[in-house]
Amino acid sequence: MELARILATHRPIATIKFAAVAGEEQGLLGSTYFAQTLANASANVQGMWTNDIVGSPIGDDGKNQSNIIRLFAQGIPTNESSTRATQRLSIGGENDSPARQLGRFTVDVASNDLTGMQVETVYRADRYLRGGDHLPFLASGYAANRFTEPREDFAHQHQDVRVENGTQFGDLAEFCDFYYISRVGKVTGAAAWSLAQGPDGPTNVTVDTAGLTNDSLLRWRGVSGAVGYEVLWRGTDESVWRGVIDVGDVEMAMVGISKDNVEFGVRSVGGNGYKSPAVFPFPG
Repeated sequence: MELARILATHRPIATIKFAAVAGEEQGLLGSTYFAQTLANASANVQGMWTNDIVGSPIGDDGKNQSNIIRLFAQGIPTNESSTRATQRLSIGGENDSPARQLGRFTVDVASNDLTGMQVETVYRADRYLRGGDHLPFLASGYAANRFTEPREDFAHQHQDVRVENGTQFGDLAEFCDFYYISRVGKVTGAAAWSLAQGPDGPTNVTVDTAGLTNDSLLRWRGVSGAVGYEVLWRGTDESVWRGVIDVGDVEMAMVGISKDNVEFGVRSVGGNGYKSPAVFPFPG
């Protein structure tokens, strides 16, 4: 609520929506309705984050990781067709879903001294056998991530308020670390503001596979608000981008790196310097 109050005094280029949804424990009812409403309206949702269990960095083992917030990022998209998923696996793109590109973007803009936090990405949609309000957005085809504290105290989750064998159970304010929560808010704010200030990612991004060559030809369709584009690359066994190539205001670029050795991404650059998350190229 405080983050919404602060951002209400500013005017981002794109819309930022804050939502509190009901019925999470009853089957993600509110977030499912919200995501489906947006999808039915063909809304252009570039990213969604849910803050769920971000109240304290102290786990039930007593360990305190007060400068860390976990970010869960799904691999193979939930809504991807079997044909597309098979193609993604065949080219090693399982680590380059829109959700993981949003995760990389979030780390880039929100892990810094201003937030005082380190965003640690977990390459899963959520924890084992658990879920949250980002899942309906993933099912609707939107890039979505979940923020969760690094070590959980399960005595304060899904518990009736009670004292048992001298232990206080329940999700009570006395167990919240409000300074930690405020810094998680800064991370969320940095991510949302940066995404809203930048252009959309390029569309129809492809890598040419017609010829046998050690160079790589990438093509894409430009978007409104972009004044240029960057080609990103990293090793296939690396999780973060290693290199950035500024190719200017074009819709294709030949780079002297073999597509067989690396993973590529293309992102848009706005006139204000803000950038979109990267978009993974499929063969085309």
